[in-house]
Amino acid sequence: MLLLEVISGERLPKPERGKMRVHKINNVNKALDFIASKGVKLVSIGAEEIVDGNAKMTLGMIWTIILRFAIQDISVEETSAKEGLLLWCQRKTAPYKNVNVQNFHISWKDGLAFNALIHRHRPELIEYDKLRKDDPVTNLNNAFEVAEKYLDIPKMLDAEDIVNTARPDEKAIMTYVSSFYHAFSGAQKAETAANRICKVLAVNQENEHLMEDYEKLASDLLEWIKRTIPWLEDRSPQKTIQEMQQKLEDFRDYRRVHKPPKVQEKCQLEINFNTLQTKLRLSNRPAFMPSEGKMVSDINNGWQHLEQAEKGYEEWLLNEIRRLERLDHLAEKFRQKASIHEAWTEGKEAMLKQKDYETATLSDIKALIRKHEAFESDLAAHQDRVEQIAAIAQELNELDYYDSPSVNARCQKICDQWDVLGSLTHSRREALEKTEKQLETIDELHLEYAKRAAPFNNWMESAMEDLQDMFIVHTIEEIEGLIAAHDQFKSTLPDADKEREAILGIQREAQRIADFNSIKLSGNNPYTSVTPQIINSKWERVQQLVPKRDHALLDEQSKQQSNEHLRRQFASQANIVGPWIQTKMEEIGRISIEMNGTLEDQLNHLKQYEQSIVDYKPNIDLLEQQHQLIQEALIFDNKHTNYTMEHIRVGWEQLLTTIARTINEVENQILTRDAKGISQEQMQEFRASFNHFDKDHGGALGPEEFKACLISLGYDVENDRQKRTGSMDTDDFRALLISTGYSLGDAEFNRIMSVVDPNNSGIVTFQAFIDFMSRETTDTDTADQVIASFKVLAGDKNYITAEELRRELPPDQAEYCIARMAPYQGPDAIPGALDYKSFSTALYGESDL
Repeated sequence: MLLLEVISGERLPKPERGKMRVHKINNVNKALDFIASKGVKLVSIGAEEIVDGNAKMTLGMIWTIILRFAIQDISVEETSAKEGLLLWCQRKTAPYKNVNVQNFHISWKDGLAFNALIHRHRPELIEYDKLRKDDPVTNLNNAFEVAEKYLDIPKMLDAEDIVNTARPDEKAIMTYVSSFYHAFSGAQKAETAANRICKVLAVNQENEHLMEDYEKLASDLLEWIKRTIPWLEDRSPQKTIQEMQQKLEDFRDYRRVHKPPKVQEKCQLEINFNTLQTKLRLSNRPAFMPSEGKMVSDINNGWQHLEQAEKGYEEWLLNEIRRLERLDHLAEKFRQKASIHEAWTEGKEAMLKQKDYETATLSDIKALIRKHEAFESDLAAHQDRVEQIAAIAQELNELDYYDSPSVNARCQKICDQWDVLGSLTHSRREALEKTEKQLETIDELHLEYAKRAAPFNNWMESAMEDLQDMFIVHTIEEIEGLIAAHDQFKSTLPDADKEREAILGIQREAQRIADFNSIKLSGNNPYTSVTPQIINSKWERVQQLVPKRDHALLDEQSKQQSNEHLRRQFASQANIVGPWIQTKMEEIGRISIEMNGTLEDQLNHLKQYEQSIVDYKPNIDLLEQQHQLIQEALIFDNKHTNYTMEHIRVGWEQLLTTIARTINEVENQILTRDAKGISQEQMQEFRASFNHFDKDHGGALGPEEFKACLISLGYDVENDRQKRTGSMDTDDFRALLISTGYSLGDAEFNRIMSVVDPNNSGIVTFQAFIDFMSRETTDTDTADQVIASFKVLAGDKNYITAEELRRELPPDQAEYCIARMAPYQGPDAIPGALDYKSFSTALYGESDL
């Protein structure tokens, strides 16, 4: 009975005096009744066995008493008895090296754990650093002697027995350790206070880490935008198509490789910012204000500038390529026509300067006159070519052709020579006509031949020029038009062949007459240099060029048919993907305002929806491949669809961003609900009221809509908090407010708007609405609570020391506090004193840290 009084701390009934067996049994029964009254079940233990000296029963009862009164009431972080005591030992010995408490037997054999418990609470009693793990007997005896001498804990264990036993008795160790727990139980209050501080500091450290991550990500993204925009705004034209095509390929790499990761970074930046602000609100911390120029709005402004620069860049590249193609075509056409004209004019100036008519006979002069008439006819026929050369040169200048100076010089030379030829032709004609009266004989057949051969020769030259002319088409219709024109040209060949035979017949007739009359001709026709051999040679060349032209036109027709197939293939896929993206955007908007199931159900639904969108990515990739083929084929338009690849890319990026933002909103709502203890019914009521006043389903309320929503929920501005009247539900309360003309005061409503809309954007999102309602209805940690916790650790002093922080807090959080706490300046300050009050208020934004 004395043992029970010592362990339990309570007085038992007075025992009976006497040495008879019955007296002893009655006394033991009183003790057993007391044990039973404390809720201890004794199985198969009777007073008779105890009185008779049954050692097994007696020891079992003693262990039951110790377990009930010395161990059972131990509680550490919602664990009790043995588990609670073990957790307490692990927490207290965690900072000590060579100590790893996992049980109540072999973990204590080296004696270091006992010494660590004492040193943790009374460091002046133990020189822990001098203890050696390989000397367990000395360690154990040191701990037992110090505990008995200074802590009034009796020496219950023998050091040699513990060391020499493979597995020390668990109950004996546990009983002895419980004495330390009760001896140091006064320190539990300090530990609780330390835990509170650890929790607050951990939240603050995590928030600072998130802020640093945001600043770095924002800086990197803004730097990339700053580097990219000047590149996209550079409109410096290149001289060749190859250089411009390389620019186009660089732009495609930017769209495919460089930009998509930055889109993801921008989306992740917004999500991180929203999550950080939510965590700050939930932990009652001030809102995070990024560095100047790194706000989400700054990122969005920079991104918009990037999109604007990008929008016109690709169109400029394609226009430049078209321009250079046109320039190359015109330049080649200019060179061909100029070469033909220069070849034709070669020697003409010298011919026109001849004065052979001065010594010519009458027949010769007549021949010279008619030859000159043929030349004038030829000259007139070449007038169109000269005008075409000048027109092409002018167009090259207007299109800013890089080699315009050489083109202009060559064109000017041709024009100057043409003027000289015109002047010389006029002078020679006057000289010939002056002597024409003296000339009578004329060779009509030669003249007729010359007159007909010259235009026919010019026609053949024009035909050869047209058959070798380069062409550029972009549609089936254009190539079919060229094929039709070519077919029409081929239909004129029989008539041209007849004309050729007629011209050659004139020459044969002249030769026949000369032979018949024994006239010796000089050889060549005096009126023209176009011989039958030249006509036949050029006619043969025309015949050769016709099938080549046929082949070139058919190849181009095949190419345009292939391009048309690419257009239809892209249009078919784009007309499916475009509406699909629009439908998904509408469905996400509808999901975000519906209230089907719990927030977790909505989150799971949205994540499944997000996965279905991600699974659709191969369709976008297929469309990108088809678009790549179209661009490689230099196809610039597509009449079969209104969707461009740019529209699809923008829609796809918006879809991914929208679903990610919607998921983040629901996750933040779950964080708010769990942190503030808001029930599912309250969340649904908040959502229902919000949706009721969100008339345009835009996911945000204007000031008047927000005011009406607050009134519908029964918000009382005069008491500066929410409350409901009596037991009325929302509809009854709303009706009462309307009937009594209740309204929010301007001052109170302006205060509320400054909380839910700190940026003065004029709208209130659902997340801001939930944060406000949860903040109005729940409690959170405050600076005063943290100050009170620090005061416990400081032993009710107005300051705290670095040693006390390191003893009571984990190492990283202790160092965090020491680095940020200001020196204490009070009258009771000692060297090294730290001001924990200013530190605590700074954590909640009430002062500067």
